Amino acid sequence: MTRRFDVVDAPPASLDDKPRDECGVVAISGIEKAAELAFLGLYALQHRGQEAAGMVAVDGDGNARVHKGLGLVADVFDADTIRKLRGDAALGHVRYSTAGGGGARNAQPIVVRYSEGDLAVAHNGNLTNAHDLRQWLVREGAIFQGTNDSEVVVHLVARSRHESIDLQIDDALTHLEGAFSMVLSVGQTLYAVRDRRGFRPLVLGRKEGGIVVASETCALDILGAEYIRDIEPGEVLKIEGSKMTRLRPLPPAPQPSPCIFELVYFARPDSRLWGVSVDRARRAFGRRLALEHPVPADCVIAVPDSANSAALGYAEAGEIPYELGLLRNHYVGRTFLKPSQADRDFGARMKYNPVREVLDGKRVVVVDDSLVRGTTSRSLVKFMKEAGAAEVHLRIASPPVKSPCFYGIDMPSREELIGSSLSVPEIADQLGVDSLGYLSLEGMEAAVAEAGPFCNACFSGEYPAPLIDVEKGFAPGNVGAPC
Repeated sequence: MTRRFDVVDAPPASLDDKPRDECGVVAISGIEKAAELAFLGLYALQHRGQEAAGMVAVDGDGNARVHKGLGLVADVFDADTIRKLRGDAALGHVRYSTAGGGGARNAQPIVVRYSEGDLAVAHNGNLTNAHDLRQWLVREGAIFQGTNDSEVVVHLVARSRHESIDLQIDDALTHLEGAFSMVLSVGQTLYAVRDRRGFRPLVLGRKEGGIVVASETCALDILGAEYIRDIEPGEVLKIEGSKMTRLRPLPPAPQPSPCIFELVYFARPDSRLWGVSVDRARRAFGRRLALEHPVPADCVIAVPDSANSAALGYAEAGEIPYELGLLRNHYVGRTFLKPSQADRDFGARMKYNPVREVLDGKRVVVVDDSLVRGTTSRSLVKFMKEAGAAEVHLRIASPPVKSPCFYGIDMPSREELIGSSLSVPEIADQLGVDSLGYLSLEGMEAAVAEAGPFCNACFSGEYPAPLIDVEKGFAPGNVGAPC
């Protein structure tokens, strides 16, 4: 029997039921052939964005050369391209669009020529007042090329009436609200800034006398750079070659609010965020989950790869053998095939396959890091039972996702979030599992208390930064679309 397929062009995200982060950034200063290192840094940050990649390199005369395009880092750049990006300073960006839509015109870094030289900006996060700022700038005569929120930063810097570049950047930053971990360049001078609540990570490193700034420490590792410290919430750094100067910080927030979902899902497990090993944080989530929701079982398996660490923690605390019961195909990319509506399991079948010999006749605990829509989980439960699992007990190493994120994570609307519309027993029934248990919010935060307090808005609905555009009927960061 054949299945009917419609021909479409679907991005990899259509095959997954996970939220997506907007992007990752890297900046290199005071190191020869900086673009080569920036390329490697972007390669390490590929998990933070797979839609587009871009890089700017600045030579000794302050001239910026830019190359960016749609696709993965290795597809956008080749050896000839990188050789042409000459200079001792560079900054780069990988993107998954949450604000302003996709397309080449929204790829970053954004580069313009203004009165003080070539200005480039690469941004991770979402501005919650981007639409408000854009309307004001347009009234003042600004002309925008794209639709992403980051472009307002370029206009704010260029239109500042202050005389020095430092003060122009300071002036621009005072207008911004929401989440922004950002790197900028004006000529060979780089700037690194983190919003005053510190939603998104940004770390500082040193290599060969030069400076490296990146979204995660895994980018420092691939470069062989020494980790110095995290850039603090509200901190503004000016970087000239190997020299760093702290400029006036942003006004302090009542308390820092780093995104706990970075530890749950987004960051690579070999990174350290806010002084915490991501792998160890996820194992702690799993151990706490086992204490809160124990169940007699023959084995523990993970939904690979993001739940591997949490599943190991659950197995350790529950004293249940850990097995490889689901295998993931790491080579799923863009596809022109989409099944008919009748085959709802198509995306999950392309990405995951159960190991029948592990599951047959077994009581299985399946650990996942989070549950968003529930569509992939429903398919995985079906696959495991078809493979002979006697019982399937689903354990989620985070609380129910009940609210959308407005600070740089691409999440569905509240109506599409299964944790918002259904109770835990109703979700268990819909997924077809024998039992379902979520890690409590208190348990999750207690497991990583040394790095908190956190932003937990997607779980609690409590938003630490004002949602200015939402209150006016527009999605934060999306400068043209209503909520």
